[in-house]
Amino acid sequence: MEKPIKHIVSLSGGKDSTAMLLRMVEEGWPIDIILFCDTGMEFEAMYRHIDKVEKYIGRPIVRLKSPQSFEYLFYEYSPKRSNPKLEQYKGFSWPGPRNRWCTAMLKTRIIAQYLRELSQEYTLVQYIGIAADEPKRVREHRYPLVEWGMTEADCLAYCKERGFDWEGLYDIFHRVSCWCCPLQSYDEMRKLRKHFPELWQKLLYMDEHTWRTFIKGYTAKQLETRFAFEDALIAQGQPIKGRAFFDALRKRLEETS
Repeated sequence: MEKPIKHIVSLSGGKDSTAMLLRMVEEGWPIDIILFCDTGMEFEAMYRHIDKVEKYIGRPIVRLKSPQSFEYLFYEYSPKRSNPKLEQYKGFSWPGPRNRWCTAMLKTRIIAQYLRELSQEYTLVQYIGIAADEPKRVREHRYPLVEWGMTEADCLAYCKERGFDWEGLYDIFHRVSCWCCPLQSYDEMRKLRKHFPELWQKLLYMDEHTWRTFIKGYTAKQLETRFAFEDALIAQGQPIKGRAFFDALRKRLEETS
């Protein structure tokens, strides 16, 4: 006997998945469950955005969250280390390109467990908000944005036309994910420091109380030194690139270390 079908929409809260959901609702696509997985480190405006979407479409959004917080995994959790030299440290500390534990433990595993339980009774059709100009896809999933030919720019415009602006987050950042992500660009980090100084201060605190360097070559404190140095040079009309700049920056970092 065939299992009944459940249509699952994955909502990260960003422009692409939001545009996908809104258009699916408008065009009457089958939707049984809408999933939002909360890492606990989203911008506050993102949580308000999710509430706004829920009210707009008139359907409940299932909010998933790991029983273990980001802070616990970051500071306290002691996994079995493959490198014995790391046994002395507590917590995962900062994620990196080769160890994105945050995505794995706070999103992927939580969603997978939820879907695994559903799949015992239902055949699942998952809808993923990857835009037409993004390459990564999984054969078993549906990608409505790709089918519609909607790019990332199209998605943002589509959402804004319907009154969704994330309280200006996309006017500041190119991508809106966890505010403390060490995989974001220097430019995005500069914007975090400028527009969300309270979060930047929290990031500095986190970095002072963990063992892994925030990003390759820089602690968060060193980034603060660099960005403050850049601000001072810009105010004087001086460049913040080139050999002379990096020589001066290196000297400034040595003086403040």
